[in-house]
Amino acid sequence: MKSFQELGVSKSILKALDEIGFEHPTPIQEKAIPAIKSGKDVLGIAQTGTGKTAAYLMPIFGKLVKAEGEDPRAIILVPTRELSIQVGEDMNELLTYSNLRSAAVFGGVGWTKHAELIAPGVDVLVATPGRLWDLYKAGALSLKKVRTLVIDEADRMLDMGFMPQIRKFLEVLPVKRQNLLFSATFPTKVEEMSHEFLDFPQRVEVAPSATPAEKVAQYYYPVQNYRTKLNLISHLLQDSETFKRVIVFCRTKEIAEGVYKVIKRKSEGEVRVLHSNKGQSSRINAINAFKEGEVRVLISTDVSARGIDVSQISHVINFEMPSSYEDYVHRIGRTARANEKGTAISFIGEDEIFHKERIEELMRCEIEALDIPEAVEVIPISKKERLAQLREIDRQKRESDPDFKGAFHEKKKHQPRKHPTAFNPKSSKLRGGRKKGVNKRR
Repeated sequence: MKSFQELGVSKSILKALDEIGFEHPTPIQEKAIPAIKSGKDVLGIAQTGTGKTAAYLMPIFGKLVKAEGEDPRAIILVPTRELSIQVGEDMNELLTYSNLRSAAVFGGVGWTKHAELIAPGVDVLVATPGRLWDLYKAGALSLKKVRTLVIDEADRMLDMGFMPQIRKFLEVLPVKRQNLLFSATFPTKVEEMSHEFLDFPQRVEVAPSATPAEKVAQYYYPVQNYRTKLNLISHLLQDSETFKRVIVFCRTKEIAEGVYKVIKRKSEGEVRVLHSNKGQSSRINAINAFKEGEVRVLISTDVSARGIDVSQISHVINFEMPSSYEDYVHRIGRTARANEKGTAISFIGEDEIFHKERIEELMRCEIEALDIPEAVEVIPISKKERLAQLREIDRQKRESDPDFKGAFHEKKKHQPRKHPTAFNPKSSKLRGGRKKGVNKRR
């Protein structure tokens, strides 16, 4: 294993790394830093929690050397405000002993505030696509000096529909620049994006696409309905010594709110909830409190999953399986970061077994089943929930086999047989009626 010094990391960054306590580069850093320093376009595939943010930041800082001018020379595009804030914090830590200027901008805050932030000058800017476009269209910054463009969390960028905005930036950015694309997974759509975005890239990969962190132990409980899931999660979180710092993932903000109310009432320690309806300051405060250890349980939707870079998260609990299989990898990547161990637990109903099997295929490993503890009250599934499950299972089978016709396939509409006394335009009689011209009143 090489040292940071052998990788050619600048002295000011080395001093900051020493202060942070980073002694050795991670595998993705060892591979990516020389590739980025060479000036080539780079495609980086690495699991979350492997240090890929620092893997592209350190060589970028090394190339920029010192503060210069007012306009950004490196742009980092990220999909969410949480990730923008996190990368901004990472930059601040690494630039402690450098005069390079960095800033993070994102939606949810008035663009004029960010315009004021970057007005004195910025060398490296991390931004969500929408906010960067706001600032550019308003004339608050120029992109003429950009020599390095990073697209981080590329898979999530595509899932959130940012490709049209990224294409807009490609039209206004200088043609002569280095492009870096990083992703935790490498589905077909990211591969297509890399062909469009990168020129003869050098690929750096530390594990096959969608491989979960090695130190994450993965389990699931077969749980058939919502109320039993609530009982199970309440039971598990009573063990505060084992479940020290936990993220609970839900698919929708409505479910997240429901889980929050139950956990807040039945478990020890501070509990917070994150979703798109929460205000910007509320979301930032919740993440910061979670990082500081003031919050024991954080409940979140996938919108907020990226950018939660918190060490010593003991457990990730999937209250529901995600709609995107790659999101499962990102969810469980919140634990077992920085060479620590972690546990991922999923609650899986009969209609979610299909998704579990697809995820296992994606990750090339099995998720171990556990029995529901005897102390947990198992609520009988309601007729409505069971019907919804059967419909979803039917849909899944049709997805796997287009020729499959299940219990809920559309049947041919019954064609009523013509009645022998149906209306005949040549007849003076109407079906079941009176003769024409006969007055209803006699």
